[in-house]
Amino acid sequence: MYGDPFRLAVIIGSVREGRFGPTVANWFVGQARQRQDLVLDVIDLAEIPLPPTGQAAPVSSGEYASPHVLSFASRIGAADAFVVVTPEYNHGYPGPLKIAIDSLNPEWHAKPVGFVSYGGISGGLRSVEQLRAVFAELHAVTIRETVSFTMAHSQFDEDGEPRDTETVNFAAKVLLDQIAWWACRLRESRAAHPYGA
Repeated sequence: MYGDPFRLAVIIGSVREGRFGPTVANWFVGQARQRQDLVLDVIDLAEIPLPPTGQAAPVSSGEYASPHVLSFASRIGAADAFVVVTPEYNHGYPGPLKIAIDSLNPEWHAKPVGFVSYGGISGGLRSVEQLRAVFAELHAVTIRETVSFTMAHSQFDEDGEPRDTETVNFAAKVLLDQIAWWACRLRESRAAHPYGA
């Protein structure tokens, strides 16, 4: 439909012991894998030892002192779009996710970002609203549609499957359809005219 498949990076934003993020991410990745228009890269921040104090991001791509940041930058730079799977901790998003985002700069530019959130009564949406402002500063485009799980632990069964599959699978499709549109259009634009920030 849009030519070559776009590269979608799914970022698991929680690194806490006992975290619920992989359960939510595994469901979403399963939905994404049913599509023919994308290639997936699942980035689990718990498996990437980024410097805990962060790092000043360079103006141009690829100039990173830490080999872990350089590897992370390579994966983010290769992606055409992102979906961030994030919980809500104390009305905000996890600190390690902020460190990961702030470790880079040009790799995020002119690319779409979608969100799958989970949490208590708000379903993690307060963390998403904060992330929208952060990604706007990084010249990224955030997708309007969001998949969110209110009281997330009760929304999944013991096998890690959502209890209300029809609703959440449809929400995931809408999010992925919007991501696909933006990813392909912005990829074409970056190829024709490199983005200047």
